Amino acid sequence: MNRRSLSFTLAFSFAGGLLVLFVVLPLASTLLSTTPADFLYSLGDSELLHSIGLTFGAALIATLLAMATGGPLAYLLARRKFRGKHLLEAVVNLPVVVPHTAAGMALLLVFGGRGLLGQELSSLGVTFTDNLGGIVLAMLFVSLPFLVNLSREAFAQTDEELERIALTDGATPWQAFWRVTLPQAWRGVLGGAVMMWGRGISEFGAVVILAYNPKIVSVLLYERYEEFGLRAAEPVALLLILVALAVFILLRLALLPENEP
Repeated sequence: MNRRSLSFTLAFSFAGGLLVLFVVLPLASTLLSTTPADFLYSLGDSELLHSIGLTFGAALIATLLAMATGGPLAYLLARRKFRGKHLLEAVVNLPVVVPHTAAGMALLLVFGGRGLLGQELSSLGVTFTDNLGGIVLAMLFVSLPFLVNLSREAFAQTDEELERIALTDGATPWQAFWRVTLPQAWRGVLGGAVMMWGRGISEFGAVVILAYNPKIVSVLLYERYEEFGLRAAEPVALLLILVALAVFILLRLALLPENEP
């Protein structure tokens, strides 16, 4: 490597290293400031354990709902050309840029007790405020772009010719999808599902507006910080960070090609 290339690489490495340090330093500080005893004690906290189960379960339900609806949408966006396609893609990505407290308020206007659909649903005994249903709706709204976008990219990269051959050989569109297309795209779809699940776990703003109770982990973290200070909230924060790390390890494994070590 000549001197110019070396200086270029060093300059970019320094700039990138600053960003990595910006990410790592707060996370490492949280890890080091929480004693093992405090963390292990928090794992015996019944309220926290219930909150963890609620958070993981609600995020899983939201992810499954998105796979059942967003998966087909992702396939159509990847394979079909139609008027308004770019507008539809923009709509799907809106939750990424909408402030999540605003998203919670928007959901409340639709699914709240006096909302657009909430009034009719309440008369049927179906409510979405301060219950599991509201938590799932909030997580679904803010995190669905991750699943749809990664699934769309995965479907777009599959060999469409193999699907046409299957159809020519007598397979139905359903059979071609399940036996030809999905086996090629499953890593990307799974990666999107894991990313969506992890994003749902970390959600706060939309959930706290629509369904403050029962408390998911992020809401519990905020409440303990407000009531008891930083020391009481640190073990919960550490748990969320460890979960996020596990999610991205799973994501990496899901996207790892079979021939890559």
